[in-house]
Amino acid sequence: MNRDELSKKEWIRRRHFTFRINFIFFSTFMLFSVLIVRLALLQVVEGEAYAQEKSRYTNTPHAIPPIRGNIYDRNNYPIATSTSTQSLFYTVESGSSDRDQVIALAKELAEAFRQYGNQQVVQPTAEEIIASMDVGYDLNKDKTKNPSFYSVPRKLKSDLTQQEIAYFSWHRDEFKGVEIQEESIREYNEKRIAVQLVGYLKKFSGARNATSGLKFYRDKVGSSDPTEQYLDNEYVGFDGLELMYQEELRGKNGVKNYPINAQGKIIGPVTLTKPDKGHNLILTIDKDVQLATQEAIRNHLAYIRSPARDSWTYAPNAITGYAVAMEVDTGKVVAMASYPDYDPNEWYGGMKPDYYEKNQYFIRNGTISEVRPPYANQKELNKHPTSLVYLGSTMKPLTILMGLNEGLITARETYDDTGYFYFGKDNKEVLTNSDRKRNGPITAYQAIQYSSNTFMAMIGNRLYFRPNTNAVQVWDEYMEKFGLGVLTGSGLPGESAGLKDYLDTAKRYSPQAALVRATWGQLGKYTPLQLVQFTAMLANRGKRLQPQFVDKITTYDDQLVSEAKPVVLNEETYPKAYWDVLQQGMELVSAEGFKDTPYKVAIKTGTSTQSVAGDTIDNAVFIAYAPADKPKLAVAVVVPEGRFGGRGAAPIARQMFDAYDNAIGLYGIPKAPAE
Repeated sequence: MNRDELSKKEWIRRRHFTFRINFIFFSTFMLFSVLIVRLALLQVVEGEAYAQEKSRYTNTPHAIPPIRGNIYDRNNYPIATSTSTQSLFYTVESGSSDRDQVIALAKELAEAFRQYGNQQVVQPTAEEIIASMDVGYDLNKDKTKNPSFYSVPRKLKSDLTQQEIAYFSWHRDEFKGVEIQEESIREYNEKRIAVQLVGYLKKFSGARNATSGLKFYRDKVGSSDPTEQYLDNEYVGFDGLELMYQEELRGKNGVKNYPINAQGKIIGPVTLTKPDKGHNLILTIDKDVQLATQEAIRNHLAYIRSPARDSWTYAPNAITGYAVAMEVDTGKVVAMASYPDYDPNEWYGGMKPDYYEKNQYFIRNGTISEVRPPYANQKELNKHPTSLVYLGSTMKPLTILMGLNEGLITARETYDDTGYFYFGKDNKEVLTNSDRKRNGPITAYQAIQYSSNTFMAMIGNRLYFRPNTNAVQVWDEYMEKFGLGVLTGSGLPGESAGLKDYLDTAKRYSPQAALVRATWGQLGKYTPLQLVQFTAMLANRGKRLQPQFVDKITTYDDQLVSEAKPVVLNEETYPKAYWDVLQQGMELVSAEGFKDTPYKVAIKTGTSTQSVAGDTIDNAVFIAYAPADKPKLAVAVVVPEGRFGGRGAAPIARQMFDAYDNAIGLYGIPKAPAE
């Protein structure tokens, strides 16, 4: 083959190759052109149709509230428990609440309840069902208003029978907007164990209310994550430990997710993420000690109100009482009683107006906050003290300790107690001992034993006259070191820090007047929880412990999550000799009910005198710890208008010590352990 033929063949081969390349490019161009045209048609011409089609098929997630954790006493005795139940809910969708359809639906539901519901229970009528639906319709009237809100399920019925569950599940498409949901029902022990401490539940819709709700819950509104959403119809903690441990008790939502069409019908498989059950609380409260405390208050109040009692005991207006018992080495609160109390089961589902009217004064915890007595008439109410009272003579051990530590007195110094103490300009003001009793020459521990007002006033007066000293500030610092006038650190919602009336008296009258009165317990109002924390600090000699109410947190199936340990808020160090003076004096104090104790007790009684509506009121106050030689338990009792602490409050404390000794043991071994 010559050169010309070779060149011709090469030219033909290259032409074919170029043709194939051009063909490939052309085909690719045409393919992309078709795709672009099709995309344009989808976007411009058919886009609206597909968007409408998409809107007809949506995945709808529904949050499923978890089962709330349980609350037990220290021995796992149930105080508040949750049970799972199936309930029927109805959801109003905007623009879908046709009157005739709603009425027909209500009648069908009423008939289904009648046929498949519990025959021993009166079933909801169609009219009652329409009211629960909250769509603005009445069975026999025209539309009167719009629904209160849309897209939030309304509960129509709780505790469905198995027959009802089966029926509504099978006929779901026939009941538009109706759905079965699992929910948690809270039940409180019928013995009313520490009800104000435990607290109660309220619907989230009310708990987040702008006027009567809590900021804690208002901050929970708006989450787009269904696992974190609070549902308006679920119940949440609104007071006490139920509120304080809301996040631990609640658990985490589950999610039910299913595709539905524009008619609300499920058109695909349901996916379900189960809720995480809430944690359980194991309290430090002992059921037996708590119930003994509640019974002791109730019975003793009835006793001292009886006209047959002697004139020293008779207290006709003593109708409220507050008591707390706390372990001095751990800070664990084993009893906390605020009397009268209420039935928290009446609150669940919404407290009826008449029940709230009768019990509104008992709902708050009087051991941690200021609670008024149950007088409906405002004029009468103003004549009586609240739960926040002056400490009276229970303040005196701290006054002695302050005097010793500040060098204002010595342990062996003798003071001639004449029964009177004069102070102020030209010594024209005077205060006296109870009944103006003259104790004669006494030392510091005897001042506690005999409860000398004048001895304490002498200490306050010396502090006032000490050069270069802001005397009121020094006094205030001691109060706060021992937990008086500051929060206890308990974390309980609504706790009061108390009232420092001595600061106001110092400004309005004089620092001298403030100190000579504050030192024997008349110008500081504190809560029973503060008082028992102060008593425990006397018992353990300087450690202010955080009050503990929850011993353990466990999972719903009892796996340990966390365990409480003692927390020392502050520790004050003083010479042992000073503490010995306090204990020597307190061991010599006598009180009704403590003459035959099988354990040694350190006691201080108090008569808290205050002016209310122009009248002088005496409140009974009492503190003690035992065993005195090796303290285990501190107790504080306050009975407003109970008169003398040694009679109006001490017998309650005695029964608290005995109950603790029986159930737990003041010496480490229960004398009468529970079965």
